[in-house]
Amino acid sequence: MTPRGRPGERLVRSYVVTDGRSQPSRNTLDLVTLLIAAEDLPLTGLSPEKRRLMELCRPGALSVAEVAGHLALPVSVTKVLIADLMDSGHIVTRAPIPSAQPSDTSILQEVLNGLRARL
Repeated sequence: MTPRGRPGERLVRSYVVTDGRSQPSRNTLDLVTLLIAAEDLPLTGLSPEKRRLMELCRPGALSVAEVAGHLALPVSVTKVLIADLMDSGHIVTRAPIPSAQPSDTSILQEVLNGLRARL
């Protein structure tokens, strides 16, 4: 999407890609939210950016940050596109797996004591 000899400059401005919107229709997307493309919906009628986003996600799940990087678009613009595709049923999201909480040290100590007693 960049013209030759002018790296970093897009042919189409971000506000054109999002139809002038700066906020997604839903505020549930994080950088690590996983995107999964629907296999059975046609890509006809989608903008080139949305079509490319679908093509990226069809082989498997990608995060919002990965998709933004592949599309060479700001994350905010990518989130608007993703929200549109979620609204149309083209994209399903999965929340990232939450970090494990530290275990209670007394339980770990009891397990260690039990293992030592058996050995």
